Amino acid sequence: MTALSPQLKQATPVLAERGEGVHLYGADGRRYLDFTAGIGVTSTGHCHPRVVAAAQRQVATLIHGQYTTVMHRPLLELTDRLGEFLPPTLDSVFYLNSGSEAVEAAVRLARHATGRQNIVAFHGGFHGRTMGAGALTTSANKFRAGIGPMMPGVALAPFPTAFRYGWPQEQTVDFALNELDYLLATATAPDDTAAFIVEPVLGEGGYVPADERFLRGLRERADRIGALLILDEVQTGVGRTGRFWGHQHFVPQGPLADILITAKGLASGFPLSAIAASRDLMAQARPGSQGGTYGGNAVACAAALATLEVVAQEKLVENAAEQGDRLIAGLRAVAERNKAIGDVRGLGLMCASEFVDAAGKPDPATAARAQQEASARGLLLLTCGATGNVVRMIPPLVVDAGQIDEGLALWEESVEAAVATGA
Repeated sequence: MTALSPQLKQATPVLAERGEGVHLYGADGRRYLDFTAGIGVTSTGHCHPRVVAAAQRQVATLIHGQYTTVMHRPLLELTDRLGEFLPPTLDSVFYLNSGSEAVEAAVRLARHATGRQNIVAFHGGFHGRTMGAGALTTSANKFRAGIGPMMPGVALAPFPTAFRYGWPQEQTVDFALNELDYLLATATAPDDTAAFIVEPVLGEGGYVPADERFLRGLRERADRIGALLILDEVQTGVGRTGRFWGHQHFVPQGPLADILITAKGLASGFPLSAIAASRDLMAQARPGSQGGTYGGNAVACAAALATLEVVAQEKLVENAAEQGDRLIAGLRAVAERNKAIGDVRGLGLMCASEFVDAAGKPDPATAARAQQEASARGLLLLTCGATGNVVRMIPPLVVDAGQIDEGLALWEESVEAAVATGA
């Protein structure tokens, strides 16, 4: 009998039968509060009626209109609508299927446009599992181990992860920028450096926000050496952090990215990603370098259009900000009562609790127990971080205050049980 790969490990024991809003329902009929959102994908909740209706209509008319063969209206309409949310300098879009593909496309464009080969990525970043994106990924060894040699032309610089270094934020940013300058003086010459790629909030790396001075420092250095700045907003985009784009917390006005990458929450669960750049920059991609069989799929584009309408009309960005404040305040209150949690951080509905032992070292065992205890109580969560000692919460953007409070109550029970079991 054929079976799934044994390497496809499920974080929970749930066999999902259906989803509705912030809930998943198992084959046994049990209801689960889903604070994973399919790793940040079901932005409008599971099976939002307007997204479902849009996809159903599109399935009945055109499923696949391959976009280098023919054009279709959902693709054109989505491009117009997405432009209303993008920074005005980014007025050209290329669609793909996944975040990894979009990262690869952004790197390809940066190398074409600059004529340079090197890409600077940052420690703790996650950009995908494909060979190019994997070479940029350092959130954990499991994404890189055993597949070398990795794609050449990648240099790594520190991300300002203050809790890990044990320094104040300002000192950590000083260190990160100084080390970037040293990297440019020692490992990747400025005239060999095509781009910097960075997440506004580390995702798999532990939900660590950047800040204004760090991102502006990257922008200034990119301008100085003639490199591009790529913002990987795969997980932080489409309202997840309480702003439509995660970087808007730090640089709300003025251009920041030369290339912006989006995926995950863009189409409420349908596979769709995109890179956005200026028309002038996008035109520097070499002929034939952009394309793909399934990119810009008509059904996925219809779902994305409906997603953007729901996000705007139901004020889900504002809800993410409001409920995110409630969530992180509750997580901090739990941490104050449980010394196993060393840090709570995040933006909007992208929050995490980092578990440490009595010596302040990462404690993945307690984090794993807390995640499993939560699952047993009906709260679905995921771990992340280099050692798996961070538990993250990313509920759909439609979550309400009552559901946040329900999740927090289940979380506190889970943490207490995890600590007691490990004592």
